[in-house]
Amino acid sequence: MTKTLLKAPFRADHVGSFLRPERLKQARLKKQNGEITADQLRKIEDEEIIRLVAKQKEVGLQAVTDGEFRRAWWHFDFLAELEGVELYETETGLQFNGVQTKAHGVKVTGKIDFADHPMLEHYQFLHEIAGDHTAKFTIPSPNMLLLRASLEDGVYESREELFDDLVLAYQKAIQAFYDAGCRYLQLDDTSWAVFFSEQGRENIIAQGDEPKDLAELFARTVNESIAHKPDDMTITMHICRGNFKSTFMSSGGYDYVSEIIFGGLNVDGLFLEFDDERSGGFNPLRHVIRDDLQIVLGLITSKFGDLEQAEQIKTRIAEASQFLDINQLCLSPQCGFASTEEGNLLTEEQQWEKIRHVIKIAGDVWK
Repeated sequence: MTKTLLKAPFRADHVGSFLRPERLKQARLKKQNGEITADQLRKIEDEEIIRLVAKQKEVGLQAVTDGEFRRAWWHFDFLAELEGVELYETETGLQFNGVQTKAHGVKVTGKIDFADHPMLEHYQFLHEIAGDHTAKFTIPSPNMLLLRASLEDGVYESREELFDDLVLAYQKAIQAFYDAGCRYLQLDDTSWAVFFSEQGRENIIAQGDEPKDLAELFARTVNESIAHKPDDMTITMHICRGNFKSTFMSSGGYDYVSEIIFGGLNVDGLFLEFDDERSGGFNPLRHVIRDDLQIVLGLITSKFGDLEQAEQIKTRIAEASQFLDINQLCLSPQCGFASTEEGNLLTEEQQWEKIRHVIKIAGDVWK
């Protein structure tokens, strides 16, 4: 017997980001060019987020997000507003399959802390308009700072030394979002993808780390960051292989670190990419040892507009249920639709058809 989930993550869920409307893109460009003020941009963002939330409710989602409409990047915008962290221009962008991002990065210039973060206000606005729907907010995992940030000389001598301040900053962040009303927080994390391929593991070794030791550090960073979360707050993690203009950064299944991911992370749910052969099979799910861990199967791609065959998706859900009770499974797109403001290569209508597809299939499977 299957059952409906009354708390997050939901049977039909989503990762969080949505395509930016053209009006919002133009407004951000005008603000960058000095043609409108920050207050004028904020007003347009507010209006577009109100429309987005209404649309999410209309199509039938239980959790609503602000689409990350106030951000240029899914991770840098949050990280750069931590105390001691700055956004800067790099020589090259992040390399995806055949394309590079804008040349931006984050660097640690002082002691890391969480205070007066602007995204608390962003959440509060979403909370006010969510109504009786669950307001879901997304932030990057602390691992993204461990993996991506450069360290200025004299601040922290090593990644391990940075650990304590980073964990404390995230503990403060989680409590601050909770105090603002947040009960559904998602940590987005691409760092795990470095372990999925042999090339990625070789790169780790070349940089002086042992892959399993680094994976254990990533797990410890997450677990200690969420160690004091209130009992009525759901924290999930989205593990991603990269999402930029419908391309990807890495490939490979979860096998190498499956025991750590599925047996060693204390999150309430895991959003996982399973939309194509790059993600491997479901066999690693055998390492799920907690019956209260929800696995959200990202079987619907957010990268392209063509709809998957519903029966094929149902068959794949059945395959996953051979390793895990079907009541521990949910369905979503494999990633957001716009991890950066550029967005993936599909239309807004195709985006919403994808969401409707998720909801319809989930309704059929979990009756």
